[in-house]
Amino acid sequence: MEETLRKHEHNRLKLCVSGAAETGHCAFDAFEKAKALGREVVRQGAVLITGATTGFPLWAAIGAKEENGMSIGLSPAETEQEHVQEYKLPLDNLDVIIYTGFGYSGRNLLLTRASDAVFIGCGRIGTINEFTIAYEDGKPIGVLEGSWETDEVIKMIIEKGHKPNSKIVFDEDPKALVKKVIELVKQDKTQHYRVYRNYDGTGNFGVPIH
Repeated sequence: MEETLRKHEHNRLKLCVSGAAETGHCAFDAFEKAKALGREVVRQGAVLITGATTGFPLWAAIGAKEENGMSIGLSPAETEQEHVQEYKLPLDNLDVIIYTGFGYSGRNLLLTRASDAVFIGCGRIGTINEFTIAYEDGKPIGVLEGSWETDEVIKMIIEKGHKPNSKIVFDEDPKALVKKVIELVKQDKTQHYRVYRNYDGTGNFGVPIH
Protein backbone atom coordinates (compact mmCIF):
# COMPACT_ATOMS: atom_id res chain seq x y z
CA MET A 1 0.00 0.00 0.00
CA GLU A 2 2.66 2.54 1.06
CA GLU A 3 4.83 1.70 -1.94
CA THR A 4 1.92 2.27 -4.30
CA LEU A 5 1.01 5.59 -2.71
CA ARG A 6 4.62 6.77 -3.00
CA LYS A 7 4.45 6.21 -6.76
CA HIS A 8 1.85 8.97 -6.91
CA GLU A 9 3.65 11.51 -4.72
CA HIS A 10 4.50 13.55 -7.81
CA ASN A 11 0.80 14.37 -8.01
CA ARG A 12 0.87 17.33 -5.64
CA LEU A 13 -2.15 17.96 -3.48
CA LYS A 14 -4.48 20.73 -4.61
CA LEU A 15 -5.78 22.62 -1.59
CA CYS A 16 -8.52 25.23 -1.93
CA VAL A 17 -8.79 28.30 0.27
CA SER A 18 -12.29 29.74 0.42
CA GLY A 19 -13.17 33.05 2.02
CA ALA A 20 -14.81 36.43 1.62
CA ALA A 21 -13.98 38.59 -1.37
CA GLU A 22 -15.32 41.58 0.55
CA THR A 23 -13.75 41.47 4.01
CA GLY A 24 -15.24 44.50 5.76
CA HIS A 25 -16.83 42.24 8.37
CA CYS A 26 -13.66 40.21 8.95
CA ALA A 27 -11.44 40.73 11.97
CA PHE A 28 -8.23 42.78 11.96
CA ASP A 29 -6.08 39.63 11.89
CA ALA A 30 -7.80 38.06 8.86
CA PHE A 31 -5.14 39.37 6.46
CA GLU A 32 -2.22 37.78 8.32
CA LYS A 33 -4.10 34.54 8.97
CA ALA A 34 -5.03 34.18 5.31
CA LYS A 35 -1.43 34.80 4.23
CA ALA A 36 -0.19 32.30 6.81
CA LEU A 37 -2.65 29.72 5.47
CA GLY A 38 -1.39 30.23 1.91
CA ARG A 39 2.22 29.96 3.05
CA GLU A 40 1.53 26.72 4.91
CA VAL A 41 -0.18 25.15 1.90
CA VAL A 42 3.04 25.68 -0.05
CA ARG A 43 5.40 24.77 2.79
CA GLN A 44 3.64 21.44 3.16
CA GLY A 45 4.12 20.65 -0.53
CA ALA A 46 0.71 21.47 -2.02
CA VAL A 47 -0.68 23.73 -4.75
CA LEU A 48 -3.04 26.52 -3.72
CA ILE A 49 -6.39 26.84 -5.50
CA THR A 50 -8.69 29.83 -5.05
CA GLY A 51 -11.67 31.45 -6.74
CA ALA A 52 -9.35 33.98 -8.43
CA THR A 53 -10.96 36.71 -6.39
CA THR A 54 -10.18 39.50 -3.95
CA GLY A 55 -10.12 39.49 -0.15
CA PHE A 56 -9.32 36.38 1.88
CA PRO A 57 -8.48 34.09 -1.09
CA LEU A 58 -6.22 36.78 -2.60
CA TRP A 59 -4.38 37.17 0.70
CA ALA A 60 -3.84 33.40 0.78
CA ALA A 61 -2.45 33.63 -2.76
CA ILE A 62 -0.09 36.39 -1.64
CA GLY A 63 1.15 34.13 1.15
CA ALA A 64 1.66 31.29 -1.31
CA LYS A 65 3.71 33.52 -3.62
CA GLU A 66 5.84 34.66 -0.67
CA GLU A 67 6.88 31.02 -0.41
CA ASN A 68 7.44 30.80 -4.18
CA GLY A 69 4.56 28.34 -4.45
CA MET A 70 2.11 27.65 -7.24
CA SER A 71 -1.30 29.28 -7.15
CA ILE A 72 -4.23 28.44 -9.46
CA GLY A 73 -7.40 30.50 -9.72
CA LEU A 74 -10.80 29.46 -11.09
CA SER A 75 -12.64 32.52 -12.31
CA PRO A 76 -16.41 32.90 -12.68
CA ALA A 77 -15.73 34.82 -15.90
CA GLU A 78 -15.54 33.42 -19.41
CA THR A 79 -12.57 35.53 -20.51
CA GLU A 80 -9.76 37.60 -19.04
CA GLN A 81 -11.51 40.75 -20.20
CA GLU A 82 -14.73 39.78 -18.43
CA HIS A 83 -12.73 38.74 -15.36
CA VAL A 84 -11.16 42.20 -15.07
CA GLN A 85 -13.79 44.54 -16.46
CA GLU A 86 -17.09 43.01 -15.40
CA TYR A 87 -16.21 40.98 -12.31
CA LYS A 88 -13.47 43.43 -11.18
CA LEU A 89 -11.20 40.54 -10.19
CA PRO A 90 -7.40 40.56 -9.97
CA LEU A 91 -4.80 38.86 -12.15
CA ASP A 92 -1.88 39.18 -9.74
CA ASN A 93 -0.45 36.43 -7.49
CA LEU A 94 -1.90 33.65 -9.64
CA ASP A 95 0.23 31.43 -11.88
CA VAL A 96 -2.74 30.03 -13.79
CA ILE A 97 -6.29 31.37 -14.15
CA ILE A 98 -8.96 29.06 -15.54
CA TYR A 99 -11.91 30.97 -16.99
CA THR A 100 -14.94 28.80 -16.29
CA GLY A 101 -17.67 31.05 -17.70
CA PHE A 102 -20.14 29.61 -15.16
CA GLY A 103 -20.64 32.58 -12.87
CA TYR A 104 -20.08 32.43 -9.13
CA SER A 105 -22.27 29.43 -8.30
CA GLY A 106 -20.92 27.31 -11.14
CA ARG A 107 -17.36 28.38 -10.35
CA ASN A 108 -17.85 27.37 -6.72
CA LEU A 109 -18.80 23.83 -7.76
CA LEU A 110 -15.82 23.45 -10.08
CA LEU A 111 -13.49 24.98 -7.48
CA THR A 112 -14.33 22.48 -4.78
CA ARG A 113 -14.49 19.53 -7.19
CA ALA A 114 -11.02 20.37 -8.53
CA SER A 115 -9.53 20.35 -5.02
CA ASP A 116 -8.39 17.54 -2.76
CA ALA A 117 -9.56 19.51 0.28
CA VAL A 118 -11.10 22.86 1.14
CA PHE A 119 -10.12 25.42 3.78
CA ILE A 120 -12.75 27.82 5.08
CA GLY A 121 -11.63 31.24 6.32
CA CYS A 122 -13.58 34.36 7.17
CA GLY A 123 -16.42 34.32 4.65
CA ARG A 124 -19.88 35.25 3.49
CA ILE A 125 -22.65 33.32 1.72
CA GLY A 126 -20.40 32.27 -1.19
CA THR A 127 -17.97 30.72 1.29
CA ILE A 128 -20.84 28.88 2.97
CA ASN A 129 -21.91 27.66 -0.49
CA GLU A 130 -18.43 26.25 -1.13
CA PHE A 131 -18.45 24.65 2.32
CA THR A 132 -21.78 22.90 1.72
CA ILE A 133 -20.67 21.62 -1.70
CA ALA A 134 -17.47 20.20 -0.20
CA TYR A 135 -19.51 18.79 2.70
CA GLU A 136 -21.94 17.00 0.37
CA ASP A 137 -19.06 15.69 -1.75
CA GLY A 138 -17.31 14.26 1.29
CA LYS A 139 -14.19 16.38 0.82
CA PRO A 140 -11.81 16.89 3.75
CA ILE A 141 -12.47 20.36 5.14
CA GLY A 142 -10.37 22.55 7.41
CA VAL A 143 -12.10 25.45 9.15
CA LEU A 144 -9.82 28.25 10.28
CA GLU A 145 -11.00 29.66 13.59
CA GLY A 146 -10.55 33.37 14.25
CA SER A 147 -12.14 36.50 15.61
CA TRP A 148 -14.81 36.29 12.94
CA GLU A 149 -18.13 34.43 12.97
CA THR A 150 -17.74 32.04 10.04
CA ASP A 151 -16.38 29.13 12.06
CA GLU A 152 -19.30 29.45 14.50
CA VAL A 153 -21.78 29.49 11.60
CA ILE A 154 -20.13 26.34 10.21
CA LYS A 155 -20.43 24.60 13.59
CA MET A 156 -24.13 25.50 13.71
CA ILE A 157 -24.70 24.13 10.20
CA ILE A 158 -22.96 20.89 11.15
CA GLU A 159 -24.97 20.58 14.36
CA LYS A 160 -28.34 21.30 12.77
CA GLY A 161 -27.68 19.64 9.41
CA HIS A 162 -28.32 16.16 10.85
CA LYS A 163 -25.69 14.60 8.61
CA PRO A 164 -22.50 13.58 10.46
CA ASN A 165 -19.19 14.17 8.73
CA SER A 166 -15.87 12.98 10.14
CA LYS A 167 -13.74 14.83 7.58
CA ILE A 168 -14.01 18.30 9.12
CA VAL A 169 -11.35 19.73 11.42
CA PHE A 170 -11.01 23.08 13.19
CA ASP A 171 -7.95 25.01 14.36
CA GLU A 172 -6.92 28.63 14.88
CA ASP A 173 -3.33 27.88 13.89
CA PRO A 174 -2.90 27.74 10.07
CA LYS A 175 0.12 25.42 10.28
CA ALA A 176 -1.68 22.92 12.50
CA LEU A 177 -4.84 23.14 10.37
CA VAL A 178 -3.02 22.40 7.10
CA LYS A 179 -1.25 19.46 8.73
CA LYS A 180 -4.56 18.03 9.97
CA VAL A 181 -6.21 18.40 6.58
CA ILE A 182 -3.33 16.81 4.68
CA GLU A 183 -3.56 13.83 7.01
CA LEU A 184 -7.29 13.56 6.22
CA VAL A 185 -6.52 13.71 2.49
CA LYS A 186 -3.93 10.95 2.81
CA GLN A 187 -6.42 8.77 4.66
CA ASP A 188 -9.01 9.52 1.99
CA LYS A 189 -6.67 8.60 -0.86
CA THR A 190 -5.60 5.40 0.92
CA GLN A 191 -9.25 4.38 1.19
CA HIS A 192 -9.81 5.12 -2.51
CA TYR A 193 -6.92 2.85 -3.44
CA ARG A 194 -8.32 0.07 -1.29
CA VAL A 195 -11.77 0.36 -2.85
CA TYR A 196 -10.26 0.36 -6.33
CA ARG A 197 -8.16 -2.70 -5.58
CA ASN A 198 -11.12 -4.61 -4.19
CA TYR A 199 -13.21 -3.67 -7.22
CA ASP A 200 -10.47 -4.42 -9.77
CA GLY A 201 -9.51 -7.78 -8.30
CA THR A 202 -6.16 -7.87 -10.11
CA GLY A 203 -3.88 -6.70 -7.34
CA ASN A 204 -2.97 -3.62 -9.41
CA PHE A 205 -4.07 -0.28 -8.05
CA GLY A 206 -4.06 1.62 -11.33
CA VAL A 207 -5.78 4.99 -11.04
CA PRO A 208 -7.62 5.63 -7.76
CA ILE A 209 -11.35 6.16 -8.02
CA HIS A 210 -12.96 9.31 -6.67
